[in-house]
Amino acid sequence: MIYKIRIILDAEEDIFRDIEITADSTLEELHNAISQAFGFLGNEMASFYTCDEQWNQEEEIALFDMSEGGGQARLMSETLLEDVVTEQNPKLIYVYDFLSMWTFFVELADIVEKEDGRAYPNLLFSFGELPDSPPEKRFEADPTFDFDDTFENYDDLDFDENWN
Repeated sequence: MIYKIRIILDAEEDIFRDIEITADSTLEELHNAISQAFGFLGNEMASFYTCDEQWNQEEEIALFDMSEGGGQARLMSETLLEDVVTEQNPKLIYVYDFLSMWTFFVELADIVEKEDGRAYPNLLFSFGELPDSPPEKRFEADPTFDFDDTFENYDDLDFDENWN
């Protein structure tokens, strides 16, 4: 089976790529296809994240295991695309280069039969030019959180002023 996937840059402008890739490809192969489609060198850290229908981030699937002790992280090279992306769970979040935080929404658009003579992964469509730097992230604060109330009384924080 072939997955047709749309990868959308998290930006105000429409910038996306449509890719065809075999369902039994690893997420590392998808990572390589995405980095090539957007013109990245592919030499930066990256992760996929499973998410819900509202794009709320869940489990990380990393390019490399950076956890202490080893063996704790789920890895792209060991995770098949068809095991995390299905018709019931068609979305992933992809973050490339943790210093710049290029963030993309990855969504399954269609599942089709493999075409003879076609090489996969295959870039189907490219729309929009990638900016020179990633779009600014606008994080929303919790409107119910009261900073004045939280830090009003330092005596309650059990803080030793002369720790040094």
